Amino acid sequence: MKSLEKFAGMGLSEEMLAAIRRKGFEEPTPIQEQIIPRLLKGEQDIVGQAQTGTGKTAAFGIPLLEKIHEHSKHVQVLILVPTRELAIQVAEEINSLKGKKHLQIIPVYGGQSIVLQLKKLRKGVDIVVGTPGRILDHLERGTLNLLKVSHVILDEADEMLNMGFIEDVKQILSLTNAQRKTLLFSATIPKEIVNIARHYMKDYEQISIQPEQVTVAQTDQIYFEVAEKDKFEALCRIIDFESDFYGLVFSRTKVDVANIAAHLLDRGYDAAALHGDLTQGQREKILGQFRNKNITILIATDVAARGIDIQHLTHVINYTIPQDPDAYVHRIGRTGRAGREGTAITFITPQEYLKLKFIKRAARTDIRREKLPQVSDIIRAKKSRIKEELNKLAQQEISNEFLRLAKELLSETSAEQTIAALLKYTFRDQLDPDSYNEIRDTNPPIQGKTRLFVAMGKKDHLTPRKLVELIQTKARIDQRKIDDVQVLDTYSFITVPFREAEQILTVFKKQSRGQRPVVERAQKEKTSSH
Repeated sequence: MKSLEKFAGMGLSEEMLAAIRRKGFEEPTPIQEQIIPRLLKGEQDIVGQAQTGTGKTAAFGIPLLEKIHEHSKHVQVLILVPTRELAIQVAEEINSLKGKKHLQIIPVYGGQSIVLQLKKLRKGVDIVVGTPGRILDHLERGTLNLLKVSHVILDEADEMLNMGFIEDVKQILSLTNAQRKTLLFSATIPKEIVNIARHYMKDYEQISIQPEQVTVAQTDQIYFEVAEKDKFEALCRIIDFESDFYGLVFSRTKVDVANIAAHLLDRGYDAAALHGDLTQGQREKILGQFRNKNITILIATDVAARGIDIQHLTHVINYTIPQDPDAYVHRIGRTGRAGREGTAITFITPQEYLKLKFIKRAARTDIRREKLPQVSDIIRAKKSRIKEELNKLAQQEISNEFLRLAKELLSETSAEQTIAALLKYTFRDQLDPDSYNEIRDTNPPIQGKTRLFVAMGKKDHLTPRKLVELIQTKARIDQRKIDDVQVLDTYSFITVPFREAEQILTVFKKQSRGQRPVVERAQKEKTSSH
């Protein structure tokens, strides 16, 4: 398959290429391009500097699965991670890539029954993914032996440092096979991480992958402010308004994901849920249907969506606001690829506005506010699509059977009545405004207003009307929100609600006149007369 040429060129087995294909990978990420061939050769230890979400797990998981042997009687690979969540994620990811290989891969972490872990370890395990504290606990109990491991992976090493695990990591490394190959991955390389590499790794090569700027121009980023109970209705409106929706919808929990998918199916949408409770076979089937567009709406948790690389998505929708800026960037980076423009939409409740503002600032991106399509807009869009489809069909060859039936109908009623009846018969449900529920305006009452100083005035040929138009055009502010406009010789003032003030200040923050910004919060007007 052409889309897997780069993976195939790395010398991977047919079984692994099949597993990669099932996962939906098409091209290796930069870290995968660098790490997979090197680890397959196995000549040097590696220090990889790369951010979370860049495909690191597959970068080391794919070649490790190719190298290790089935039916081994000892642990072959140890992967150390900082948190239980990451231990589960990494183990799931590697399990999803092993295909038909008979390998036992388990996560080991604090908080999980140690009796259950002991039972699995006694049965024989090939790859252990664990947190330092619990791994050290098993080593001290003598229930885990690492003297024959061929590879040790330190994942998110700087996070282990930040969480105070470095001494545990050192102790664990001292109890492993001295002839092992070691890989260390870290978003940053502070001196403590350098010291680990120098003391516990042999002749290592350092590879740095520059963070990818995912929030590119091809992704149009907007947000809608809706009440929690209205989110599902808002989602349906967006899907219906678009002519060819093909997208990922992110929600925080597997329960929410399952509920959203079930409600969409009840309404007749081609949707499916992707979450951690699915078997690998179920996951692969759903991804195959989504890739083939038999399913056009995939609802997923962040964890379940790891590794999905499906091109040409029109939309990514954050049904729930991401936990942090990194999660936002990685979610929306799935659209706007291959030179096509995509749309990233985020739903927020009024209480989440400050969190969205933080994401915008930290991710250094612009997410503009829009209004949800009205029911009348959606019906109008549907009518336009119906006309377009019917016009296309009219240009195609139509069987004599249908032509004869058409003539019979037209001989009995007028053309307008006949077409209207057919439209009603075929599209009545689609064009029924009552199929949509009301969405109430969520704008909270304005708690206050802000006076803004504008470093332009009459000498710049500015008038109150021109100033309002400038603010409206640049910041996409409703002109009705701009009040008390005062244009003086060299500067001006406007009054706007707090929310709109933040939007205006964000838009104009990089523009200045002399030593001061074009727009800033006003002090007392009498002190701004210079």
